[in-house]
Amino acid sequence: MDLIAPHKEQFEKTIEHLRSEISGLRTGRATPALVEDIVVEAYGVKQQLKAVASIAVADAKTLTVDPWDKGLIQSVESAISHSDLGINPVNDGKLIRLPLPELTQDRRQELIKVLHKKLEEARVAIRKIREEARKEIDNKEKAKEIGEDEKYNLQDDLDKVVKSYNEKAKEIGDEKEKEITTV
Repeated sequence: MDLIAPHKEQFEKTIEHLRSEISGLRTGRATPALVEDIVVEAYGVKQQLKAVASIAVADAKTLTVDPWDKGLIQSVESAISHSDLGINPVNDGKLIRLPLPELTQDRRQELIKVLHKKLEEARVAIRKIREEARKEIDNKEKAKEIGEDEKYNLQDDLDKVVKSYNEKAKEIGDEKEKEITTV
């Protein structure tokens, strides 16, 4: 009986959540992930930008946002202006251009701090999943469903799995940090 397999899915979800969380962190390149989750007031409802407009990369330092309903262009522009990205949208009446300013060294350091916070959140989530799995293993032993040797073998296997997911999170973080610090 494999008590670790059901938890691997939770570990994978944690890693995927980490990837999606840090994809919005700005690096030197333009990417739609920077703005796609900005909340826009559209038709009296708050929606994500990606739900009301197409977002494209015009060049390495410019994004374009093309609202499907041109009546929303002011609302989209306002939402981008009020976001904490520090991007000044340029509205030409049909399309919104988002020229990305160069990242200052201070801003890069702030982004790295945010990245480290997100990485720590992922490590905490992995530890919580590990603790759940350990409790399950202990309960199986107390219920005499598994022996003491099997318990320790399962715990060793669990520790190896946790170590591999922590390393995966660290690799993702190192990659993103390199992207942020590259000028």
